[in-house]
Amino acid sequence: MKVLGIDFSCALGALSDGQFPEKDCLLPLISTLLGYAIVAASTTILKILEHGSIRGLSILSFELELVGYTIALAYCLHGGLPFSAYGELAFLLIQALILVAIMYYYSQPVSIKRWMTALLYCGIAPTILAGRIDPVLFEALYASQHAIFLFAKIPQIWQNFSNKSTGELSFLTNFMNFGGSMVRVFTSIQEQAPKSVLLGSVLGVATNSILLSQILIYQKPKSRAQKEKKTE
Repeated sequence: MKVLGIDFSCALGALSDGQFPEKDCLLPLISTLLGYAIVAASTTILKILEHGSIRGLSILSFELELVGYTIALAYCLHGGLPFSAYGELAFLLIQALILVAIMYYYSQPVSIKRWMTALLYCGIAPTILAGRIDPVLFEALYASQHAIFLFAKIPQIWQNFSNKSTGELSFLTNFMNFGGSMVRVFTSIQEQAPKSVLLGSVLGVATNSILLSQILIYQKPKSRAQKEKKTE
C-alpha cells in the first residue's frame, strides 16, 4: 500500500497481525517521511515569503515549539537512545529555527521582549544541547517539555478558532508533522523508549490532529468561495 509514494505495506502488515513493526520495517518509512517533511517545511516557508505575511500564525506557539524541540533533542542525544527513536527531532528543530526567524522578520518592528527571548535562547540552547547541565535538572526539563509542546499548540489552536481561519498554516506541513508523530509512537514502543518519550509522541498526535482538522474546516469554505467568485 502506497500513499504519496510512501510504502506502508510492511508496517500495516505487522499491525494487522497484532504486532509492532520491526526496526528494519520502520527505518525506511522514517527516512521517506523525513524527506517529505523537508519539502513540507519548505511549503510553509515559501507560503510566508510569497505572501510576505504571517497572518494567522502565533509567534508564541513557534517559540515554545523551538524550546520543546531543543530540550527533546538534547535529552535523546545524551540519553543513549538510538537515532531511529529521535532522528526527526533534529530536522524539526532546524525547521522551527527557520520559521521563528522568518516570523520575526515579518513582524517588524521586533519588540524588545522578542529580542530578549531570542538572546536568552541563543545563550542557553547550546549548553542544553551539549548536555552540560545537572542530570536532575535535565530530567526536570525533559519532563516539562511535554507541557511546553502542549501549551505551544494551544495559542495557535485558539487563534485559529477565534479567527475562524488558519491563515498561512500549511496543510502539508501539519500533515507531515502528524505523520511524524505517529511514526514516533511506533518507534518509541519498538525501541522501548521511556514512557515520557512515548507520552510526548502521543500528545504530538493529538495536537497535530486538531490543527489538521482546523485547516480542513476553516480553509474549505474559503476555497469554495473562491470558486464561486470565479464562476460569477
